[in-house]
Amino acid sequence: MPLLPAIDLLYWRDIKQTGIVFGSFLLLLFSLTQFSVVSVVAYLALAALSATISFRIYKSVLQAVQKTDEGHPFKAYLELEITLSQEQIQKYTDCLQFYVNSTLKELRRLFLVQDLVDSLKFAVLMWLLTYVGALFNGLTLLLMAVVSMFTLPVVYVKHQAQIDQYLGLVRTHINAVVAKIQAKIPGAKRHAE
Repeated sequence: MPLLPAIDLLYWRDIKQTGIVFGSFLLLLFSLTQFSVVSVVAYLALAALSATISFRIYKSVLQAVQKTDEGHPFKAYLELEITLSQEQIQKYTDCLQFYVNSTLKELRRLFLVQDLVDSLKFAVLMWLLTYVGALFNGLTLLLMAVVSMFTLPVVYVKHQAQIDQYLGLVRTHINAVVAKIQAKIPGAKRHAE
């Protein structure tokens, strides 16, 4: 069974495969809430090794009993090419370099107050994140993000008209508040465009 593209998984187009992926993510994250990362990785590796060793022994016994010569049960996977080419590595490092440089430039701009309004927005965001951090740890936020990824797209598709209506109202109110704030801060008019 081929792996579905991510968008098909998030919209639950194949319920069985989406359930497996969603359940696996939840199991992994709940395991990480109870055990250390090292323990979870070690247990997963032991489970995978137990399954593959058991299957290899089973196939060997089956071949001995039936007197067949099918060879190694994982031969196709052992011969599969899994190396990355120099071009692929270069492409990914170039992409990573672009994002790191862009992030560093933006952080420099925000922290050194190149634009007062943007720095104030960033300060408010960081202040709000202190409250989020006080309520949840990173693993809880990651767990909530995974659950949201698998539920919100489906809820939005089913109730799109109502959600769009309320989002429009919220957007109108936010724009009105931002306009009032920008009217009181000198030099902030250019951000309204």
